Amino acid sequence: MQRRHDIDALRVIAFSLLILYHSAMVYVADWDFHIKSAHTFEWLQYPMIALNRWRMLLLFMISGMALGLAGIEHRRWRFAGARSLRLLLPLVFGMLVVVTPQTYFQVVVQDGFTGSVAHFYRLYLTHGLCHADQCLLTPTWNHLWYLAYLLPYTLLLLAVMPLLRRLREWLGDAQPTGKTALAFLLLPILWLLGVRFWLAPQFEETHALVDDWVVHAESLPLFLLGYVLATRAGFWQWVQRLRWRTLAVAVLAISVELGLRWLGHHPPAGPTPGWALHVPWYTIERIARVSYTWVALLAIFGWGHTLLNRPFRWLSYCSEAVFPWYILHQTLIIALAFWLIPLHLGAATEAALVVGGTMAGCLLLHEVVIRRSDWLRPLFGLKPMRKPLPLPDARPVAG
Repeated sequence: MQRRHDIDALRVIAFSLLILYHSAMVYVADWDFHIKSAHTFEWLQYPMIALNRWRMLLLFMISGMALGLAGIEHRRWRFAGARSLRLLLPLVFGMLVVVTPQTYFQVVVQDGFTGSVAHFYRLYLTHGLCHADQCLLTPTWNHLWYLAYLLPYTLLLLAVMPLLRRLREWLGDAQPTGKTALAFLLLPILWLLGVRFWLAPQFEETHALVDDWVVHAESLPLFLLGYVLATRAGFWQWVQRLRWRTLAVAVLAISVELGLRWLGHHPPAGPTPGWALHVPWYTIERIARVSYTWVALLAIFGWGHTLLNRPFRWLSYCSEAVFPWYILHQTLIIALAFWLIPLHLGAATEAALVVGGTMAGCLLLHEVVIRRSDWLRPLFGLKPMRKPLPLPDARPVAG
């Protein structure tokens, strides 16, 4: 397996951003979440949108790249069995154990549930959580939907791997130039634009796998593209060379999208100028949105390849910690918010405790419990231990 430190580091960073993103969901105004603070802020929507446009697509592309770098072409079906087990165990365990408190706190806060935890869990396992003619489909995977999608995406990639290898060979290792470079820039944007104009008005994003056509249309092609591009040296040289330009275009595009969104919520006083009535603002906003999504990904890969492709001392440990932290973080966020919100601590103190407590909880559970337990490791997506992990040095300090 080829080791690409920048891909590993971007994976760690992308998953780390989930803690901030899901913590901010407690405080962002007008966005639904399992639990909401009394302190909510409209301005939070803007950085959240800027992050949301590429955060999951980056993870899916990185997952495809990891398969492209793994050298599994000649053992793909053996790999399919191992990968299926490694994804299914955490998903099922997460749905039955880790995610359950999220739903419990949600129904307590939103529906006034007063039953015991044992009563709740029986209802949770039997799809019996109904209130005011609305029912929650349980057991649920909540934030673990990424695992549920990654498994069929991986199996599909393994099935079409011979075709993808031919495409990879056809692209070659040279830097994209001329029409090829233009295709790299425009085709993903045109595809995403088609999704926004055709699919998005007809289908909601559900994260329910079977009917989530918008998410599949955006995520699956980029997952497969990640596999194709992973070992193409010319692509990485190209995104590295263009990193300043892609960054500038990304900033411009998101500025247009967010600016139009802000004007939609805060229209200027007085009559609208006649010329403004004839400008296709919705079309401009959609074009800016999808352009930002793709060009931001190119900028991230370019800057990541420039700054992160080195063996950082923290990278090995953090790469292993990613899976347990991902599985744990949202449950800790919701539990901490549930306990802290009634204390009326103030927005800054409350949010700092939610974020800091989540990070501390993830670190403690991963380091002290999960990674040192042979039977817990597979339930959190970790490989079995090859040798006993070292214990902290307890010798007294001389002096």
